[in-house]
Amino acid sequence: MENIRLRQLENERKVIGRFGFLCENTRGREQPEEECSVRTAFQRDRDRIIHCNAFRRLKHKTQVFLSPDSDHYRTRLTHTLEVAQIARTIAVGLALNEDLTEAIALGHDLGHTPFGHAGERALNAVLPEGFRHYEQSLRVVEKLENDGRGLNLTYEVRDGIVCHTRGKEADTLEGRIVKLADRIAYLNHDIDDAIRGRVLSEGNIPADVRKTLGETKSARINTLVVSAIEHTRDEVALDPRVQSAFDILHEFMFERVYTNPICKGEESKAIAMLQQLFRFFAEHPDELPNEYIYIAWREGAQRAACDYIAGMTDGYALRTFNQYFVPAGWSK
Repeated sequence: MENIRLRQLENERKVIGRFGFLCENTRGREQPEEECSVRTAFQRDRDRIIHCNAFRRLKHKTQVFLSPDSDHYRTRLTHTLEVAQIARTIAVGLALNEDLTEAIALGHDLGHTPFGHAGERALNAVLPEGFRHYEQSLRVVEKLENDGRGLNLTYEVRDGIVCHTRGKEADTLEGRIVKLADRIAYLNHDIDDAIRGRVLSEGNIPADVRKTLGETKSARINTLVVSAIEHTRDEVALDPRVQSAFDILHEFMFERVYTNPICKGEESKAIAMLQQLFRFFAEHPDELPNEYIYIAWREGAQRAACDYIAGMTDGYALRTFNQYFVPAGWSK
């Protein structure tokens, strides 16, 4: 059986180009483990992420549109899958390590809060050291999953997860590709959801953007992916015209969707609710589940309250709020 994993490592040497990262060169795990006889280290990381609790909870977390009535709006899980698909396509086109790319993409949003970036802003305002979802994603895989033992992922996957948004660039080109794929995915699927929600139409997108990137979601994604493959070498790059149009599209979406009161009218309620939950659990850590009581003892009640709330789904946060702050009807 060991020959299966070794054969895959040998195949990597044949198909991965000079800018890609070979699994055999990994800096390894914080806790050394015996190698799997079938899967490479990056394949094991991907599988651990897919099977963890935080990954499953993504299906009930807001992407942009809070608690939509339709089943066709994106959730944090479907966003993650779209990022993984786009990142893998770019990785294959550039002869990078597809397994490493996929593992980073699947794990990049594990620390995201309920109610999307509104939840992130809520916790960032009350946690003394601040809250950033990409740092929380790293915390999930290092300290919170697997009954506090973490997933013990390789360095390269953890580095790609924490570097997928802001701060320093990932050490690997695979990690930097995921950062681009994340932006390609959310801008285009958020346009799709905004059209579904009648917040905008394709015709509202600036004409120069449509001319350069394409008239449809599929065309825009294809233009961006092809441009990334054609212009990336040791650093991620797009054709200058494509990059300019992409930046204009980003500004357009912030103006018309991400800060639109029609889309975001309920977010102030979500923020107030999560902050009230945070204050309650920070003041009453004995009300936390056992694994978070241990975090409160080790790292403080505020850190434990933040970890608990960040891991909640939208629905669970609402039910928890109702449990503690909404009077129950008389049932006798």
